[in-house]
Amino acid sequence: MGTAFSFPGQGSQKVGMGKDLAERYPAAREVFEEVDEAIGKSLSKIIFDGPGDELTLTENAQPALMAVSLAVMRVLERDKGFDVASGLKFVAGHSLGEYSALAASGAITLADTARLLQTRGRAMQQAVPVGEGAMAAILGLDYEPVMEIAREAESASGEVCAAANDNAPGQVVVSGSRAGVEKAMEIAAGKGARRAVLLPVSAPFHCRLMAPAARVMQEALADVEISPPAVALIANVRAAPVTSPDDIRQTLVEQVTGTVRWRESVAYMAASGVDTIYEIGAGRVLSGLARRIDRALKSPAIGSIDEIEKFSMT
Repeated sequence: MGTAFSFPGQGSQKVGMGKDLAERYPAAREVFEEVDEAIGKSLSKIIFDGPGDELTLTENAQPALMAVSLAVMRVLERDKGFDVASGLKFVAGHSLGEYSALAASGAITLADTARLLQTRGRAMQQAVPVGEGAMAAILGLDYEPVMEIAREAESASGEVCAAANDNAPGQVVVSGSRAGVEKAMEIAAGKGARRAVLLPVSAPFHCRLMAPAARVMQEALADVEISPPAVALIANVRAAPVTSPDDIRQTLVEQVTGTVRWRESVAYMAASGVDTIYEIGAGRVLSGLARRIDRALKSPAIGSIDEIEKFSMT
């Protein structure tokens, strides 16, 4: 059987994450210093000390979460002797986590990844004025019914609404204009959804309202060197492996407006012989989703000193 590493997306950030790692391990501290230098500001100070509203800003949260994930990776490699190429079958990341996965697998340098995520976060925030977009979790319904609900909401409201994140059975997120999303929530309630919950996000990610951000990322990615990753990336928009630099560049652009096919991605890894998917970095969101997608999967998290010290591939 095999092992994969997954990397969390936006929403897993919290003030103080990674601080204990930086204090304990020189390898982790170096990652935060490299990210600070790459983006030209002390992001590590915001990560470690806040304030929370500044960390939550999309242009900060995205590189911050990547920095914590890569700090863990650097410690596993340098202090625990872990080798990505021989130790893993796949890497995958949820939305921004895809960039963390690519950095972890050597496809993009840490500095370039930090700059790309700062650019991505800023572009996504600027694509839609605050308050005009929304996202909502539709709980208790699967992807296909929620796709239909989103189409119905678009037709009824004349506004944008799309199924943006297929996270797990019974957990699908819709994204679009506020009126479109609110209409979808109303329709979902009448079609058997257990709950429909507005998410505390500042922009409607992974829908066509993000087209301006996709254009920004196409230009930014064109200027960055991408190498073949040490192990295949399971791309969000394809739920299948990509390894060529051209494919990686293309899927990262498509991902800005496309659906995060996380349920299918995890199912693909399981069907390909993966029995353990570690979540690397802040939080345990992906660990919980993995168990919902396939109960046979082991899905531990590695984000704390204790978890790093207990980690063993044997």
